[in-house]
Amino acid sequence: MASERTRAWTEFRRMIFWIALAGVVMVAGALWYLSLYDALYPSAIAATIGGVFISTLLGCGLFAAAFFSDKSGHDQSVSDATSHEDAQ
Repeated sequence: MASERTRAWTEFRRMIFWIALAGVVMVAGALWYLSLYDALYPSAIAATIGGVFISTLLGCGLFAAAFFSDKSGHDQSVSDATSHEDAQ
């Protein structure tokens, strides 16, 4: 049980690293695309960084948290605690 949680935590950290890296790459791509068609103003840069990076981190991070919850056994412990099997 403890080894499953340790392994799940290690995989979760690795997923978060790759998600953050993907967010940085997406921000760079978005800024490059915007620079092709218009001058980049500080407000546009800040909005792009905030919007793209935070959206990527939030969306992918929630999926990573769901996978972590399943792999670490948290989902099963909640299911076991809330099951209402009648002992007859």
